[in-house]
Amino acid sequence: MKKEIRHPDKQSHTGSYSAGVIAGDFLFISGQGPLDLASGQVVRGTIEEETLLTLSHIKKIIEAAGASTDNIVKCTVHLKDINDFDRYDKAYASFFSGILPARTTVQSVLWDGIKVEIDAIVYLK
Repeated sequence: MKKEIRHPDKQSHTGSYSAGVIAGDFLFISGQGPLDLASGQVVRGTIEEETLLTLSHIKKIIEAAGASTDNIVKCTVHLKDINDFDRYDKAYASFFSGILPARTTVQSVLWDGIKVEIDAIVYLK
């Protein structure tokens, strides 16, 4: 059974997808980026700012499913410039408490010049 989760801020999407989908005991969160959720416009900033804004969107989706960021088990991160890795990594790590999720980080061509996109898998139990 699958259940679509709408972003609590009624996020403007840039494509045909759900922000998050529950399948069994897992929530799969689509790639999120540094957007103003009301307008759908990119919020440009430093890699640290874009990383923390993106993670805050993921947190809202998780909370809408009744869980917390402590339930994230895996993130996949796309960076526009892999040379930003150390700065992004510090911001990313500062977002979490306790055990960090498993993670893959790669350099990618990203939509509209954003510096980071993150998706996540969350265990809901």
